[in-house]
Amino acid sequence: MKVLVIQPKIGMGDMVIYLPYIHAISKRYKTPVSLLVKKNSRADEILQDDDCVREIIFLERSKEKNDNHDGFFGFIKISKEIKTRNFDKVFIFNSSLRYYLISKYAGIKKIMQYPLFRKNDNIVISAKIFTEEYLDEIISTQPKIILKENKIQEPFDKSQKHICIGLSASGPTKRWGINNYINLCEKLNEKFPCKFYLAGGKNDEDLINQIINSKIGINCMSFKDLKIKDAMPIIKNCNLYIGNDTGWLHIASALGLKCLALFMDSPVMAYGKYSKNISVIVPEGETEESTTHDTLGGDKISFSLVYEKTLKLLN
Repeated sequence: MKVLVIQPKIGMGDMVIYLPYIHAISKRYKTPVSLLVKKNSRADEILQDDDCVREIIFLERSKEKNDNHDGFFGFIKISKEIKTRNFDKVFIFNSSLRYYLISKYAGIKKIMQYPLFRKNDNIVISAKIFTEEYLDEIISTQPKIILKENKIQEPFDKSQKHICIGLSASGPTKRWGINNYINLCEKLNEKFPCKFYLAGGKNDEDLINQIINSKIGINCMSFKDLKIKDAMPIIKNCNLYIGNDTGWLHIASALGLKCLALFMDSPVMAYGKYSKNISVIVPEGETEESTTHDTLGGDKISFSLVYEKTLKLLN
């Protein structure tokens, strides 16, 4: 039995959210699955030690419509690539006709897919209902990232609190102000000795430098020059994640960390309720149900509430 899973969403967080369903499919058919995903999902790093995954096939599509698998010739190319693998089944976590036709052209006999042309859905609920319907079993929404024991570092110095700061985000409206994070780190360090791990990449260099150049910078380590796979063992040993709704949040949650997530401009009901490890804070005047991709509440997240919740989670 050879099984393909198509998951074409872009982000790391999306990749993590789909893990329970990928694992369930693999276990049901008692075989590792192949994944068709985009490179920005970082699936190759996130799933490097996951025995439920046989291989990663990268889907090369972009908004500019000029990537390797875009257009008619791109359709033919990816279809032929999939056809050579002789898959028996495919699960398509997407409602696009294109992925259905690719699967048909590739000769896959059994195609399971979201209802075609559906536009609005809750990423977690849709994936859960879809997978449970075909596997006929209840599936937990709690994801788990697998790390081999030899990659997990020795426990950190217990005389300090080790806190991962998720300052990265997919856009400026999803960020809590960097000065808020600096003040939070300084205030926490006054309460008890802390070391802070700055979860961000090359695009966050300016924000990272602002923290490194502040008074608390001596207590900080940046992930800017690390690959995701090298940062994950460090995150695994932290006491807490505090930060924006970003891929780092979902990675930390799936590594078993308690997480305090700030939802300035994204829906809590889609990205903040699927994991028992995630506690959320929403802008003043909003509720968990009212937050959307247009909430624009970055300046309405209460500093005192973030501080109080952080202390509670650390204790």
